[in-house]
Amino acid sequence: MIHKNVITDFCPKESMPDIDQTAYVHPLAAVIGNVTIGRRVMVAPFAAIRGDEGQPIRVDDESNVQDGVVLHGLETELKGKPVEQNLVSAGGKQYAVYVGKRVSLAHQVQIHGPARVGDDSFVGMKALVFKAEVGRNCVVEPGCILMGVKVPDGRYVPAGTVLKKQDDADRLPEITADYPMKDLNKGVVHVNTSLADGYNRSGPK
Repeated sequence: MIHKNVITDFCPKESMPDIDQTAYVHPLAAVIGNVTIGRRVMVAPFAAIRGDEGQPIRVDDESNVQDGVVLHGLETELKGKPVEQNLVSAGGKQYAVYVGKRVSLAHQVQIHGPARVGDDSFVGMKALVFKAEVGRNCVVEPGCILMGVKVPDGRYVPAGTVLKKQDDADRLPEITADYPMKDLNKGVVHVNTSLADGYNRSGPK
């Protein structure tokens, strides 16, 4: 389901999702409102990307939004003025949610804005990122909760971690050559970009 948002007091303009022709959105996924989907992005069944409250939302090139993932954000406009605390910056622009290039959002992940995930990062199954940012080349292992923190580049968050203090985020372990999940994201990105290509070749979306 792909359609525009409704007009409200916090969202005074209708927007239709802007989806690159090389991306694939499964018919059982929902993409609504002020959302941009980049090149060769794969959006799997039952994912929901809702740019009808916090906006805009961007999923950049070659990323994947797997089954049951939710992307949503707190309101970013009120009475005609931006709600700055509910926005993140990326590439000189502001977003409710920004997902970088070659990012994997595994099954049932929730990215709730204001939130940002940097390029080449993996967010594992059932993780929550809320009012938080994940740097580049990071791994968030399954079942983590990140709230109000910024994960530095090149770190991993061990499975099940609840992270709410920046001091704890700054002490996260670095991804080294012997970290067993260091190359996981490359494989996941390859699989999902190939799926997007294949589904697009197979016929009408």
